[in-house]
Order: sequence, then C-alpha cells, then structure tokens
Amino acid sequence: MEIPKKTDFKGKTVVITGAGGVLCSMFAKAMAAAGAKTALLDINEKSARAAAEEIKADGGIAEGYACNVLEKDSIEQAHTEILRDFGACDILINGAGGNNPRATTDLEYFVPGEERKSFFDLEADGIEFVFRLNYMGSFLPTQVFAKDMIGKKGCSIINISSMNAFTPLTKIPAYSGAKAAVSNYTQWLAVHFSKVGIRCNAIAPGFFVTGQNEKLLFQEDGTPTERTEKILRSTPMERFGKPEELLGTLFYLCDEKASGFVNGVVIPVDGGFSAYSGV
Repeated sequence: MEIPKKTDFKGKTVVITGAGGVLCSMFAKAMAAAGAKTALLDINEKSARAAAEEIKADGGIAEGYACNVLEKDSIEQAHTEILRDFGACDILINGAGGNNPRATTDLEYFVPGEERKSFFDLEADGIEFVFRLNYMGSFLPTQVFAKDMIGKKGCSIINISSMNAFTPLTKIPAYSGAKAAVSNYTQWLAVHFSKVGIRCNAIAPGFFVTGQNEKLLFQEDGTPTERTEKILRSTPMERFGKPEELLGTLFYLCDEKASGFVNGVVIPVDGGFSAYSGV
C-alpha cells in the first residue's frame, strides 16, 4: 500500500475562480507551493495578477486571468489562455461567490411596523444575482473546464459551499439558499462524472474573516459587532477560523492518493459550529 509522504501536485494544472479574494488567493499560493501550475481567475484582473506575481516571486508557477464566471464567453477566453500557458485543467476549484446587500435584511426577525429593510423589501434582482453568482458561478466554469478532465487520472472538482447550506443564517436568505444549491450540485456532479474519472467534493467553511464580511463582523474601531458575539458563542472553539486551516481539507480532497474513494461529500471546517445545539 502506498502512503503519501507529502502532498505533491507537480505536473497538475489547477484553475481557481475567485482567486483575487482572501481565501482563494491563499488556495492558489498553497497549490503552487505544492508544485502545481496555478491559474488564478477573478473578475478583478488586477487582484488575480497581483496574487499570481506573489506566487512567482516565491518560485511558484502561476498566472492571473480576467474572468467573469457569469459569462461563458469570458470563461472560454480564460480557458483558451490557460491551455496556451499551462495545458489542460486537472483540478478546478470553484471559489467565486458571495452575498449582496440587496438580498440581505436589516433585522433577524420580522417586526410589524419596523421601518428597516425586511423580507418584503428584498429586491428580486439582488436575490437573482446572489443565486447566479454562487450557483451559476460554479456551474459555468465546470462546463468549460471539466471537458479537459474526462478520462484523465487524478482529476477533481472542488466547490466552495458554506455552513449556511446546512442551517440558514438569519438576514441572508439568498446566500443560504444558493450555498445549499451548491452542495446539492456537488453531489449531482459526483454521480454524473463518476464513470469518467472526475471526483467532485465541496468544502463548507464556517466563519472566517474576509474582505467581504469584515464590516459585518467588526466595528470601525475594531471591536466585535453583536453578530460576531453571537457567532463566537455558537462556535465551541470560540474563535474565527484562520484561512490556512482550510488547506488540510483542500489538499486531502485534491490528492487522489489520500481521497481517491471520496466523492460527493461536503466537509464542514467550522470549529464545531454545526455540532453545537446552543445548549
């Protein structure tokens, strides 16, 4: 029996969407450090290229590409450039996603007569945008890049779900529902591609501080918001996750020697949040 001594992705081409953000740029740096040729895709080309330059400065192989995951033509263009630079995709990490203020209520509970934004004030186009960004933002890149993987050995798709997919959080109905759809889609893909050598799994992060949620979690003076206090009370480890604490799960799912029979799972990385009943 072969026991992997060290994670090694040399010779693999890894494509990561949303790679200009905190978590996915870290994924890119980690995969490159393990030897992968890493393609960083983001709608913000400047951020993707900046992260790629950091990787190259550390001796890794990487390039940044402009890509709108909601436009198939944009994804196809990035695909063409990646084929030219690195060759066919072996591992796809669908990291693009997020919420939108137009799909977020101001209060956790509906209060008649309350003037702040409630369920009845949510904008349809905001709800649709969040669903498209999270679900179609994983669906469309998979349509493009999974064609590279068919019949190859050691290929994998990793979707980024959320703890919201298990139990919806207050205020963010669209994001919670969209991430539940991503988890379901992960299972569907795992079955659909099971005969052609492509595994599909997902990571469901708990609470991590990112550029997207920082203002929701901390006041301008750095003190925690009321929402942060509630999160930490509901997380048995009583802290936010550190981005690098996602890497073990990412490497495990990508490495066929470690997880070759793992397919269609959604793994929480949440400090015990999903296990805690509140009492």
